[in-house]
Amino acid sequence: GLLGYQLSKPATVSIPANVQIDVKDTAGFHGYVKGDPNAPVEITEYADYQCPFCQTFATLQMPTIEARLIKTGRLRWRYRDFPLQQHPFARLAAHSAACADDQGKFWQQHEKIYDGQAEWSGASDAAPIFRQYAQANGLDLGKYDACMSDHVHAGRIQASLEEGMRVGVQSTPTLLIGNRLYQGRLDSDAISRLVDSLAPKTTSAK
Repeated sequence: GLLGYQLSKPATVSIPANVQIDVKDTAGFHGYVKGDPNAPVEITEYADYQCPFCQTFATLQMPTIEARLIKTGRLRWRYRDFPLQQHPFARLAAHSAACADDQGKFWQQHEKIYDGQAEWSGASDAAPIFRQYAQANGLDLGKYDACMSDHVHAGRIQASLEEGMRVGVQSTPTLLIGNRLYQGRLDSDAISRLVDSLAPKTTSAK
């Protein structure tokens, strides 16, 4: 009956907030980075997986930014978690992506979480959906489950949030570009112009 189901179903996973941040949470970790380490411009994105504007940016603008700026060596992108309090699954999503990062699949899980936002954002429990994404991405589910249940990266997420607060982030998505914060709906064309202004293209190549 119902009681048997309640006893047998997997426990709901939640990620604690305001945790103590240890050295291991920040040592050597400066966000999730893609692009040439020698790129002339770096943009840091502070974002929340449950934020609709972040989802739109990730799915509609990032593919163009990646093709036009990141893969051409002009831009390095750094993603930082900034889970907003009003979004109940933001930390859980960030932790799911962090656990995927342990297995070298951060960006794959990151993309699936954003692509599926409409599916999990209104669910009663998003954890099983994130686990399905992990399985689809080929993660070792035993390691993934242990990472999630042990809250391995809760401190990392809190440290990322506090970093954003220190630099003045108040909403998502916010981009840090050349020591200036840009909030709102920047599109790929606006970001291309910003990169061009910070690192003009050389005219020698034809």
